[in-house]
Amino acid sequence: MTDVEARSATNRLHDQLEAIVEVLRRHEDDLLSPASQAQLRQQLDELHPADIAFILESLPLDDRLAVWQLVKADRDGEILLEVSDAVRESLIADMDRHEILAAAVTLDADELADLVEDLPTAMLPELMAGLDAQQREQVQSALSYEDDQLGALMDFEMVTIREDVRLEVVLRYLRRFDELPAQTDKLFVINHDNLLTGVLPLHWLLVNSPDKMVSAVMAPDVNTFHPTDDAYEVAQAFERYDLVTAPVVDERGHLIGRITIDAMVDVIREEGESEALSRGGLREEEDIFASVWASLKNRWSWLAVNLVTAFVASRVIGLFEDSIQKLVALATLMPIVAGIGGNSGNQTITMIVRALALNQITAESAKRLWRKELTVSLLNGLMWGGVIGIVAWLLYDSVSLGLVMTAAMTLNLLLAAFAGVGIPVLMTKFGRDPALGSSVLITAMTDSGGFFIFLGLATIFLV
Repeated sequence: MTDVEARSATNRLHDQLEAIVEVLRRHEDDLLSPASQAQLRQQLDELHPADIAFILESLPLDDRLAVWQLVKADRDGEILLEVSDAVRESLIADMDRHEILAAAVTLDADELADLVEDLPTAMLPELMAGLDAQQREQVQSALSYEDDQLGALMDFEMVTIREDVRLEVVLRYLRRFDELPAQTDKLFVINHDNLLTGVLPLHWLLVNSPDKMVSAVMAPDVNTFHPTDDAYEVAQAFERYDLVTAPVVDERGHLIGRITIDAMVDVIREEGESEALSRGGLREEEDIFASVWASLKNRWSWLAVNLVTAFVASRVIGLFEDSIQKLVALATLMPIVAGIGGNSGNQTITMIVRALALNQITAESAKRLWRKELTVSLLNGLMWGGVIGIVAWLLYDSVSLGLVMTAAMTLNLLLAAFAGVGIPVLMTKFGRDPALGSSVLITAMTDSGGFFIFLGLATIFLV
């Protein structure tokens, strides 16, 4: 899809949302009329489940539930998988037992495993009892793994073939299917013991002679993964090797499932969203229309940390009250030092957190990164500190003030670089998410450090 097509699709979706909001607005104080309900149902029926999920996430709770009631029951399961966790909770809370069971019936085992954790605990025995033995085993298998492990995302729908048959036999076998599982780009080749021996890409099947044996055509050296592998690391492998599907094997090499590109795209998206939330100090994904209390619980902890760091910064300034009173220019210039330091630190910490997420940093490379970032900050500090130093000299007719400004800017950028590498590396060393509150911490250090450095130098050389 080109950029123009993507923008067009986004605009169409936004227009759909506006149209639905307009219908809801006309009935703001009363129930939707039968004609309005029919209009909304028709609009919803024409939309992809992911688009309906977007619309539900974009509506306040009362409007969201009103629209949710108009969605066809056989689409509930697909939509619940597409919405965010926070919104899914509000939708499930509005469903009765029969509606939840009906939605679950439409899902495959791996999809159902994604949904089970959000369902009422009392319903699980009834839900599991409604599955056949194979589905029940697959759901239990997926639930036995942590959320960040590949086993929790495995797809059990796949096509397997034997290595000791001809391609003609494989073609006849495939024609027996009404349709192949989604994202089927290859067939998995196994032996008599269900051990994975290779894969047969579909295009190889089509271009080779039907008389050839599978063992002669298949690719024996394939990317295989284990159910305990980290899902994000596997997603990186999918991106690196341009994979569409890949086999999942147990420790003995038995084929137990597959992983697909759509699941990996979701992992990458969720990881990116989680990292963005963590940098801002948010505990979890938040429904933008959540209650005041729910939003308060999600945000208060890092705001408390921010309050403490802001108080520390204010006390640093308080130490130099006399200096500020004697030279008022310090009050106007010190936010520049702190602000530039914070921006530089956030640039560094963003690069380091990304590198840590990609497993590109070792103990040895961390030292090199420190040296590199300190050098970059030194040069930036001398260059831009020199610029603002000249501006301060011209504004206040003081060469010494300009020199102090240049020195303070350079030192604070060096502090920002040191902290920008050190904070995420140390958090990783102690088993914490390196992105968690990183922007809050780096801003605290560059604010307090910048004020102390600038006012300290000014007190020594100017006052």
